[in-house]
This record gives sequence, C-alpha cells and structure tokens, in this order.
Amino acid sequence: MSVFSGIREDIQTVFQKDPAARNVLEVLTYPGLHSLWFHRISHWLWKRHFHSTARILSHVSRFLTGIEIHPGAKIGRRFFIDHGMGIVIGETAEVGDDVLLYHQVTLGGTALQKIKRHPTIGNGVLIGMGAKILGPVTIGDNCKIGANAVVNKDIPADCTVVGIPGRIVRREGHKIEEKKCEPCGVMDNQINTSDPQDSSIREMRQRIELLEQHTEKLEHLLRRVEASGAMLRYQKEAEPSAK
Repeated sequence: MSVFSGIREDIQTVFQKDPAARNVLEVLTYPGLHSLWFHRISHWLWKRHFHSTARILSHVSRFLTGIEIHPGAKIGRRFFIDHGMGIVIGETAEVGDDVLLYHQVTLGGTALQKIKRHPTIGNGVLIGMGAKILGPVTIGDNCKIGANAVVNKDIPADCTVVGIPGRIVRREGHKIEEKKCEPCGVMDNQINTSDPQDSSIREMRQRIELLEQHTEKLEHLLRRVEASGAMLRYQKEAEPSAK
C-alpha cells in the first residue's frame, strides 16, 4: 500500500469509528492520527537500525500528542486512537487490524529481560479508557476490554472483559455465569479470578446489614428500659400520695 493510500485509509477509519468527526479538515487535527503517522516513520527507522533517530522522533510525537508508542511496536491497519492522552504502547507490543483504543490505555510489560514482554492484540479489539493490559498476553479477535480493567492473562476471541483483575463476562454474545470452583472454592469465570472489589463490597454490605439489625435490637431494648424506668418513677411518686 502506498503512503497516500494509507493516509486516506486512516482518515476513512476516523469517520467510521468516531461519530464526532464532521469533515476532513477537522479529522486532520486529531492527535491520534498524528501519533500514528509519527509512529509509522519511527518504526520504519527502527527496523533499519536507526534506533536513536527513531526514539527522538517518538519523543517528539509524545510531546506533541501525549501518546507514547515505542518505535519497535507493531501496529496494524485501520488502527484508531480516540482522544489518546496518556496512552502507552511498549516496545514488543503487537496490535492487529481494526483496533480502537481510548485514552489512558496501557499495553505494558512486566519483565525486565529483553524478551517478548508486551501484549499481542488481535483484530477488531476495542479497549476502553484507562484499561491496562500487562505482560506477554494475547487478546483474541473481536474482544472488548472494559474501562479501567486490568488484564494479565490470555483472553480468547469474542469476549468482553471487565474488572480488576480482568474477568470474562460475555463470550460470543452470551453472558458467562460465575460458578463455584469445587476444589479451591473460588469463583471460576474462564480466567479463574474474581474481582476483589466485588467481594469486598459484598462483605461490607453484609456487615452493614448485621450492624443495622443489632442497632434496631439495641434501640428496641433501650426503649423498653426507658419505659421501665418511667414506670418505676411513676410508682415511687404515687406511693406518698397514697399514704
């Protein structure tokens, strides 16, 4: 594909994925497009071992757009970054075709060795704002990663993932029912993890309900004590008058 054909395809992708896009002039101001075009040049330089020049160009792109894409990262066609501020894509990350990223997404590494340490994102994936995908994991085609999710395990194709750590809630359009795992007694949701925040919230609700029940019992007992004290005072006051 020629350079001009690629630019035309990138602009058409914006119109397809951003309902706020109204005309070409407006689209040309998108920082997501600028960062993508900067990355293509820096990646071309990186593959030809002009590493220092590629890094300088990527730093210029980060300064201008707020989006950091390492020159070594591999980006597919029709890739679109919406808003984009705070996005970080690591050196060994691989992103497929037709991927949509929102702001503050991180495709990060978890290893210090010079190995494959960043995620591989399949085709047609949507990654919501603030999501973190960490390590050399693979996200299958047509997955949706919810906002602020943290994913550190492989996800099969056609899944919707939410939570910290990420858990699958839909697969191929069907809702995943959480089940108790017999041997370990934990929630089994395809990636064998449960959201600790959900567990904490459930425990807090149970404790609040117990506290409310105890408070009602104490209030009832207090009213009975007050009523008994008032009756005793009345009896003491009535005794002298009876004499």
